[in-house]
Amino acid sequence: MAHIKIDRRDFLKGCCAAAAVGAAGPSLFFSEDAQAAVNGYDTVVHVFLRGGIDGLNLVLPITGNDRSFYEQARPNIQVPVSGTAAALPMTLANGTQTGFGLHPSATGLHDVWTAGKLAVVHSCGMQTVVTRSHFDAQAFLDLGTPGTRSASGWLTRAFQSGGTGAATLPMLAVGNGTPLGMLGAAEALSMSSPSDFQLNSGASQWRAYTSSMPAGTKGMTEMMAEIWSSAGISTGVEVAGQRADGAMRAIASQPYSGTLPAGWPDTSFSRQLWTIAQSIRFNLGLRYATVDLGGWDTHDNQGSAGGGNYATRIAELSSALAAFYTEMAAGGEGARVTVIVQSEFGRRVRENGSRGTDHGYGNPLLVLGGPVNGRRFYGQWLGLDPQVLSPYFGDIPVTTDYRRVMSELLIRRMGNNKLGAVFPGYTGYSPLGIFQGSDIAPQYAQFHAAAAGGAAFDTSGQPRPASLPVNPQPEYGESLRSLMQEQPQTRHERLRWVDRLMSILRV
Repeated sequence: MAHIKIDRRDFLKGCCAAAAVGAAGPSLFFSEDAQAAVNGYDTVVHVFLRGGIDGLNLVLPITGNDRSFYEQARPNIQVPVSGTAAALPMTLANGTQTGFGLHPSATGLHDVWTAGKLAVVHSCGMQTVVTRSHFDAQAFLDLGTPGTRSASGWLTRAFQSGGTGAATLPMLAVGNGTPLGMLGAAEALSMSSPSDFQLNSGASQWRAYTSSMPAGTKGMTEMMAEIWSSAGISTGVEVAGQRADGAMRAIASQPYSGTLPAGWPDTSFSRQLWTIAQSIRFNLGLRYATVDLGGWDTHDNQGSAGGGNYATRIAELSSALAAFYTEMAAGGEGARVTVIVQSEFGRRVRENGSRGTDHGYGNPLLVLGGPVNGRRFYGQWLGLDPQVLSPYFGDIPVTTDYRRVMSELLIRRMGNNKLGAVFPGYTGYSPLGIFQGSDIAPQYAQFHAAAAGGAAFDTSGQPRPASLPVNPQPEYGESLRSLMQEQPQTRHERLRWVDRLMSILRV
C-alpha cells in the first residue's frame, strides 16, 4: 500500500488555510453576486506607513519663523519654496494661506486637499508612551493599547463591539499577512491579491478540473471543497478547512480584475488599493481594510525635493491614494469610505550627518475621503523654535492622541461608541470635528479580559500593569546626563563609553 506524504506547508494551505491567512467565517460560504450599488455602510481603509515617515518633509512650513527654523535644521534635505521642486501651498477653502505646503511629489494628495477631502492632524501619535523602536511603536498602534501588549487588535475589537451584523467579507488585509490591528479576528481575511488566493500546490493541471482531464476525475480544488462540505464536521482543523474553502470560493466568485483602471499608477501599492476598491464595490460587507507601505526609514541619503528615495515614495503614496479616492467618488461609494494614513512615529527635526533623518516622535496623520471635513488642519502645532522643542528632546511632540481621531471615526462614521472595548484605558474623548456624522456619548466601561483582548484588564475588570512603563517625553539632553558623569579609565571602558554615546545620538 502506498503512503501519501503531505508536508506541513501543503497541509496548511490545503486543509486549514484559514489558520494561515485568517479565518473568514461561515458567511463566506454564501457570497452575494457582485453589485455596483452604493454600500449602505461605511468602510475604513487603514494605510500604515511602516518605517516612520518623515512627516516634516511631507507637510512642511513654507513661511514665517518656522520656515527659518526648518531651513536651519535641514540645510541639505529641505524642500524649497520656489523653483521647479517647490512645495505645494496648502490654502484654506477661502484662499487663506496656512503657512504650510505639501512635498512637491504629493500632487495627487494636493488635488484631494483642494477638493476639500483631505485633512491633516498636526503632531499626532501616542501621547502616553515614548519609544523609538519600530517594532514596539507599530505594535502599540496596531493593538490600540500603548504601553501594553494586548491579545487582539483595535480593528478587531472595533468590529466585534460594533454590532455590524453578518457580512461576507467584513475585514480584509491586503498583503502578505494579517497585521496586528486585526489580531484575534476570525472574520479577517488576508490575501496579497485575488488571483493569488487559491490552492497552488502540486501540478497546475490537477488543481481544478479541465476538459483535458479524464472523465469523472476531480481536481484538488473540487476535492477539497467536497471533503470540507461533508456532514459531521466538528474538529478545529476541519472547521478551519471549511472556512478556508468557503473564503476561496467567495473570492473566486467575484469578478475581480487585475487590470488597473485608466489613470491609476502601475505600482504594487496601487494594485493593493485597487483590490480594496473592488471589494468595497462588490458589496461584500467590507467594514475595515488594511494595507501597508514600507520604505520610510530614511537614515541615509533621504534626498532633496527634486529626487531621491523619499521623493519617489511620496509620489507612489500620493498618486495611488488620489486614484483610489477618485475611483470611489466616481463610483458612488466615496461618501462612505474613509482612509487613515498613519506611521509609527516621525523623524528628528534636525537632519543627521548622513543627510537623512533619525527616529523622532510627533507626526502628521492624514485623513481623506467623502465623510471628511477637509482642507483644514486639526490638532495643535507648537512650531519649530528650538527653545519650544527642547523639553521634547528636540522633537516635534505629540499634542493629539491618535486614539482621539480613531474614536471620532468610530463614533461618527461607524456608530460605535464602545471606546472602553476598542481602546481600553483611554478616556476623556472629545471630537475634533474631522468627520461628518452624529456624536454619541462614549462608553468607557471596564471590560473583562476577553472583551479587552486578554491583556489590558484582568478577570475582575481591573486594569493590569502595562508590560512597558508609560514614560513622558524626556527632556532635552536627559539621556546624556548620566553618561557624562562617568569617567572611563581603561581602553575597554572608553570604547564602551563611545559606543553608548553613539547609540544615544544615533537612535
